[in-house]
Amino acid sequence: MVSIPVFDGHNDTLLRLRREGWLGFFERAERGHIDLPRAREGGFGGGLFACFAPNREDGRRGGDAIATLAEGDASPLDPHRAREVAGALAEELFGLEARSGGSLRVVRTAGEIEACLREGVLAAVLHFEGAENLGPDPSALEEFHERGLRSLGLVWSRPNAYGHGVPFRFPSSPDTGPGLTEAGRELVRECNRLGVLVDLSHLNERGFWDVARITEAPLVATHSNAHALCPASRNLTDRQLDAIRDSDGIVGVNFAVGFLRPDGAEEEDTPLGEIARHVDYLVGRLGIERVGFGSDFDGAKVPRALCDVSGLPRLLEALRERGYGEPELRKLAHENWLRVLRATWGA
Repeated sequence: MVSIPVFDGHNDTLLRLRREGWLGFFERAERGHIDLPRAREGGFGGGLFACFAPNREDGRRGGDAIATLAEGDASPLDPHRAREVAGALAEELFGLEARSGGSLRVVRTAGEIEACLREGVLAAVLHFEGAENLGPDPSALEEFHERGLRSLGLVWSRPNAYGHGVPFRFPSSPDTGPGLTEAGRELVRECNRLGVLVDLSHLNERGFWDVARITEAPLVATHSNAHALCPASRNLTDRQLDAIRDSDGIVGVNFAVGFLRPDGAEEEDTPLGEIARHVDYLVGRLGIERVGFGSDFDGAKVPRALCDVSGLPRLLEALRERGYGEPELRKLAHENWLRVLRATWGA
């Protein structure tokens, strides 16, 4: 029996379901990483459900997107199209809620997440991955907030009107370009005013420091790892980790094998120990209260030993074997996320 529910900092399930069929979420599937039956099996209590508008019209992501961006094609996305796609994904999330018979709830407060975890209801936070999803007018943030948006990544790994995302490079520093634009700085202030989480994953290093200087909220990287262990551009340097620690923020450990392995290889035969190694490092740098999970399920290759959400108990057991007790595992699994979300959202 699963004893500790997991709240996760990032998944791309909405985009996968858009491609493969929304009703499949309620049936156990052989493809992908998250559906309701496997979530229940693995103790997956919910997380941040990303709305992501891909560059490719066919909606492909994962290896294709990474290969394209590694070759230097990080072209901006038309904000009108981005808003259309993200808006459609958001509506489908509300549609899943309506069709779930009470099994899935779109949540807006930390208290609602806690209630879902107690009741065995899947808690879904509406998250935009890339502020181009707001469309050409950043004042749309308030409109989306009223509809339920509670988390915003300023960029994906491409530039937009607000800042610059890191292209997928290995090995590489995250210092890959200029910082936030004036519109980006104003957007951070608006997120603070409304209580929207600002996600620093995918943002380049200069943009990171711009946010750190502006924000009044804890610094959060929903799905990133330690650059010292895997020198991918998407991972965080020790100096960045120290800033997150000092703000009482959080890092969600990313399960993507290319951001875990010291060689950066996209190899699914990667042991669960590689995830645990990043957990250990981040706990040592940030403290046990500032580390969680940010799986990147349905958006990346994860270790075959984990497979999907049904494998989360295996990860928790691997951490137990490294000496993490039940109180520490509860912090990693959901308590740390609840603390930071409450501090950011004000509820």
